[in-house]
Parts: sequence; C-alpha cells; structure tokens
Amino acid sequence: MTRRAFTLCSCALALLGSSGVARAQGGPPYLTTDPGTPGNGNWEINIAAAPTTRQGVASYQLPQIDVNFGLGGRIQLSYEIPYIVQTSAGAPTQSGWSNALTGVKWRFLDHGEDGWQISTFPQIQTGSTTAARAKGIAGNGPRLLLPVEIARKVGPLDLNFEGGYFFPWHGQPERILGLLAGRSLTTRLEVDGEVYNDRAMGDLPRDTTFDFGGRCKVHRGFILLFMAGRSFSGSASGQPEFIGYFGVQVLLSKFGKTLSEDP
Repeated sequence: MTRRAFTLCSCALALLGSSGVARAQGGPPYLTTDPGTPGNGNWEINIAAAPTTRQGVASYQLPQIDVNFGLGGRIQLSYEIPYIVQTSAGAPTQSGWSNALTGVKWRFLDHGEDGWQISTFPQIQTGSTTAARAKGIAGNGPRLLLPVEIARKVGPLDLNFEGGYFFPWHGQPERILGLLAGRSLTTRLEVDGEVYNDRAMGDLPRDTTFDFGGRCKVHRGFILLFMAGRSFSGSASGQPEFIGYFGVQVLLSKFGKTLSEDP
C-alpha cells in the first residue's frame, strides 16, 4: 500500500473511531461482505444503481439486483445479477444482463455481536451469452468464488474483513481483499469506510479502491444505501475514477409476510 493510501486509511479510521456505538456490517452498499445472515425465514432484497467510471469508459449497473434468504440462524441463500449499460468514447452504447452470482453463506463461528464471527460464502459466477461477452458487458464463466468473512468489534469500531479467490474454468484466477470499518451516528444512520483490492493474476482488473458510505433507515423494513469512492491511483492508470452504489434495501420477515422492524 502506498503512503497516500495509508494516510487516507488512517484518517478514515480516526474519524470513524470517535465516540459512538459501532454497528458496521459489510454487504450492500459495500464490496466487502460480512458474516451476517438475514435470520430464519427472512428476506433481504437490495435494488440499486451502481456506476463505475474509468478513463474513456463508463459502466452502469441499472439495476443491480441482490436477493438473500435466511435458512436457520446461520445460513443464507443468495442470488445477484446486474443489468449493464456501458458507454465508451467513439463506440455505441452496449447493454444487457451480465454474469450472475449464486451461493450459500455459512457463519460457522459466532461469539455474539461483540465477539468473533467468521463465515464462508462459496458462490458460482455463471457464464454469459456470446453476445454479452462480445459487447464487453460480461466475462467468461463459470467461476467459483471461495471467500472467508471475519467480523470483530474493536473498541468503538466494528471491523469486517473478507479475503477470497476466484477459480475459473477458463481464464486467469482472481483475488479479492476487503476491509470495512464503521459506526452508528444515530439509531437510524450508520457510516462506514472501506478499502478494497481486486486483482486478477496476469490480467485485468488490478484495482485498489477506497470509499465511504452508509445506511439510513427511512421506514420499517426500508433502508437507503449509499456509497461513493475511487481508486488510489490517478486516472491514467486505468483504475476506477469513480465507484458508487445508490439503492434501497427491503427487509421481510416471516417468509416475506411482513416488513421487518430492524435490520
């Protein structure tokens, strides 16, 4: 990590670490996932717009759909798929459904909200159509993602870490690393900071990004999600000049029969 990156991370942790109750968790709107699950018979549905801009290229997930269902207290079934709209300088706009992710999260260690929590979240990234790959809005597949998520409260902060590896049937393997820290400002508003690294072995992407965001409960079972950031490198590096996530989370309990009181 560069000196600039270290300084930014230190400032973010210092800001988030001021007095207050920590309630950070990964997952939407962030890239880092946490060990949390919705709870037995509960749904967590996230619908968002997620833009990413690089030099000469802008890609928009409109929408990104992420659906999660709880089985028991420690298992989560998940399905995620984005519809991509991509614009490039001097080229026509391309659009279509991209690769989907489907998987099962299992929190196998749980020492409570203030203790260690560890999960694994194996997922299959599906293949895509030949047309989607030709347009540049989807990649080769399928791929297997094997990550581990760790959460622990440290003083006033809740920390989430995720590390994982994509094992492709075709193409290059890819490694992901994410660190998220945050706290609640009020009973309705949570703010967080994140550093995330996504690196393919011998290929693109090679992104290291930072972002800040939060969650705001606006009504029973409805939470606004927002995040904005960019890479540590300059625009000429080809890394993201902007990343964002702006959406809503819907929480349903009793197998979808009613809105949940709390996230």
